Amino acid sequence: MTDSEPEPSSELTVPSVHRLTEFDATLHDGRVVHLRAIRESDEAELLQAFDRLSAEARYMRFMRAVREPDVKRLHKTLASFPQSGDAIVATIPADDGIDIVGSATFIIVSDSTTCEFAISVAGDFGGAGLGSTLMKALIATARQRGLKEMEGFILAQNQPMLRLAERMGFKFSRDPDDATVRHCRLLLDQA
Repeated sequence: MTDSEPEPSSELTVPSVHRLTEFDATLHDGRVVHLRAIRESDEAELLQAFDRLSAEARYMRFMRAVREPDVKRLHKTLASFPQSGDAIVATIPADDGIDIVGSATFIIVSDSTTCEFAISVAGDFGGAGLGSTLMKALIATARQRGLKEMEGFILAQNQPMLRLAERMGFKFSRDPDDATVRHCRLLLDQA
């Protein structure tokens, strides 16, 4: 979590909370990941996942150079779920229990009908369909909560994420304040 992400608000009228039902997904290359709602106890694994991201992946995710995670903000955000939004993690078995190889998050914004999403996929899981699987689950979760719109901000150079959002049905516009950013929107009742 960094300063470029929306701050969870405690003053929202929150749509009813529906958490993701856990499931296993087989990726294009045959690997299996387990998807579930994020837990506060995932903090250490999320920090390990951050450490495994390349500098370029961090830049694409946070839209600026980020060397260290904002642990205080991560802790605050995890504690705010599911009231302020939700997140889904993709895990695989590891010697220490699990590794988080992907995550998709939405934070409910001030109007209580819109959410802003973010997604991360470990480099060695890129191109295997994990991003699509996470986004579909995130969209379904937001729709179940009664949210009307999902939006995101994507660097124009982040072509894999732009292609994924386009496949998911998002519509794009240029960010009026930053030509290097694309604003994408998805009406959830039409997704």
